[in-house]
Amino acid sequence: MTRLPLPLPLALTAATLMVATNLLGATTADAADDPSVPPGTEATATAPVEVDANDPDLKLPEGATLAEAKVLDIKQVVEDQAGEERREDTNSDVKFALQAEVLFPKDSAKLTGEAKARISDIAEEIKTQNATRIRVFGFTDNLGSSAHGDVLSRKRANAVQGVLESELTDSTVTYEVRGYGEQYPISSNATESGRKKNRRVEVSFPRTDN
Repeated sequence: MTRLPLPLPLALTAATLMVATNLLGATTADAADDPSVPPGTEATATAPVEVDANDPDLKLPEGATLAEAKVLDIKQVVEDQAGEERREDTNSDVKFALQAEVLFPKDSAKLTGEAKARISDIAEEIKTQNATRIRVFGFTDNLGSSAHGDVLSRKRANAVQGVLESELTDSTVTYEVRGYGEQYPISSNATESGRKKNRRVEVSFPRTDN
């Protein structure tokens, strides 16, 4: 069974979500309150072994048919009580989301000392997973101009990527760094608590079975 280390600094709460994907379709059936995600980061799972509906070993009752095959993508979500750090594990990926307030001063892309320690913890998990493809995405809330949010979120993603690069000396590691600004919120921008969650940097990478 895959080991799921949880290096979050505070007391934790966890929830496990199961997302069913239609094998013949291109969309994922998400819970109504699940956020949209950047292109290329949608949940995926390996298709099950093909089943022959006519195989006598199935012993289907007369007139019965097999339901359409589905793939279950299991997501485990762990968040510290303050909501400052969030970890998601799926069958294929690990993703950390850090709120901007714990990484940067207001409207700044200069990392704090505490931020570097938290990013170093993520780097250790990347080493544990032997990951060599890393995504670093920055996001903002919807206050201010969209253009400003795009630039700020990219600068913040660059800053986090810089710390990861200094921690991960493996020359085979590659990065995808983007700033999405106010796109792809994970909470409502109607309240400050929601906007605080949306101001974040996400680091994601493939997981391995350890």
